[in-house]
Amino acid sequence: MENLLISACLLGIECRYDGKSVKSVDIEALKEKYNLIPMCPEIYGGLTTPRCPSERVGERVMMKDGTDVTENYKRGALIAYKMCCIFNCKTALLKERSPSCGCWQIYDGSFSGRLTDGDGCTAELLKSKGINVIGESHIKKIM
Repeated sequence: MENLLISACLLGIECRYDGKSVKSVDIEALKEKYNLIPMCPEIYGGLTTPRCPSERVGERVMMKDGTDVTENYKRGALIAYKMCCIFNCKTALLKERSPSCGCWQIYDGSFSGRLTDGDGCTAELLKSKGINVIGESHIKKIM
């Protein structure tokens, strides 16, 4: 079976900023086709759970309280990429809208709930390295 890198929160691991998960109902079906390799780039980057929400502001990632956590996000993205290399993951299923895992659209940095076109730090790095990045709303594309 092929290995699939997956945002740990989609598997039910409570690692999101709010200390919760967002388990996807379609995950069980993926287990029949893939070895699931869980990761949370925010945790790997050194952030705690729970933590203050963060959003991308240009090339920076800022917490709502003004703390710059860009280096944490970059570190976590690099570890996620290394995991893809170690486990030979050609595809990553990531949590949409996240400042790390978001693909195609992320929150706009105003902490108002508005979306903008763009990728989170991890999605951006993985795409640049040729990894196929899919958001959870497109899970059927890889089933």
